[in-house]
Formats: sequence, structure tokens, C-alpha cells
Amino acid sequence: MLHPRVLIVDNGTLSLTQLRRCLEELGSHTDTVNATSVPSRLRGRHQAIVLSGTKVRAHDRKHYAPLIDLVLCADVPVLGICGGMHILAVAAGGRLEVGPQRVGRSQVHVDPAEPLFTHVRPTVTLFQRHTLYVREPPQGFRVIGRSAQAPVEFLRSEDGRLIGSQSHLEYRSDGRNILRGFTHLYA
Repeated sequence: MLHPRVLIVDNGTLSLTQLRRCLEELGSHTDTVNATSVPSRLRGRHQAIVLSGTKVRAHDRKHYAPLIDLVLCADVPVLGICGGMHILAVAAGGRLEVGPQRVGRSQVHVDPAEPLFTHVRPTVTLFQRHTLYVREPPQGFRVIGRSAQAPVEFLRSEDGRLIGSQSHLEYRSDGRNILRGFTHLYA
């Protein structure tokens, strides 16, 4: 396969163009749909799914039911960014809490043994723009990155297929290098 395809689910992010550009510069073709128009199955067309972030209604299971069904049934790596991570966490039984507003760069400590972090150092500088946080990983997930402000900056399912990032990876070089690590999970 020369160029893997990534399905980006746009949850209203302000940085869709940057996210698509990052993934395309890393060698992936991208297709974009919104959360209410996701396909019921991938049918071999996409090798990964990325859930964009913004202020999502993560607790609205009815709104996200088709997306959650797709994510749980697809046998491809899934990366949830910011609100996308919140959707994954809530779908798995996790809870969100309101915390201090963060906008701008933030130091995050990541687990260097994780394949996602192959191209970064154990402490990275990432872009944050949010007020909701996952305080502890849901059952079946573990923390793979944390910061002084958030105990769950990154989480991963036990099988390694579902990954969440509190940070917007489409900004800053460390974020793009983490996206590079994600592409190695499906390329």
C-alpha cells in the first residue's frame, strides 16, 4: 500500500486544515466526515481513524452512537485528539471534569516505551486549548502521558488500538512528531 488512508472525524475543530496537512505530509491520504455522517463500516477503505477535538458533547451517547459503533467495530488504530479523546473515554465509561482553562503550550511527560512516542523525548511541549479533563483512565485503558495540570494527557487501550491525546497534536513540532508515531501504527 503506497499511501494509507485516514478517516478524520471532524467534531467542529478549528484546526481541521492543519490536522489534515500534518497527516498528508506524513504520507497519508485523508477523508473527512462529521460525527453524524460517519460510515457504518470502513470496508477496508481506511487504515486509521482520527477523531478531532473541540468542545464536544462527549456525554451525548445518542449523538455519537454511530461514531462509537464505528470505532469499536473497526479493526484499525484510532486516535482521539482533545474532545476526540473525551468521546473515547466516556464511551469506555470514563468521566470528565471541568478544570482550569489552558490555552497555549504545556509540558507533558510521556512514556518513552510507547510506540506513539518513538520520535520524541520523554518530556514534550504541546499545544493545549481546553477546560475539560479525563481525571483517570476508564477501565481497559492506561495513562501513557501526564502533566502537572492533567493526570491523563494521553491514554491507550490495553490492546493498543485506541489512543487519546488531551493536546492538539496538529500544532508544534513535538505534536507533529507524535502524529508521526501514530502513522507507524497503520502504515
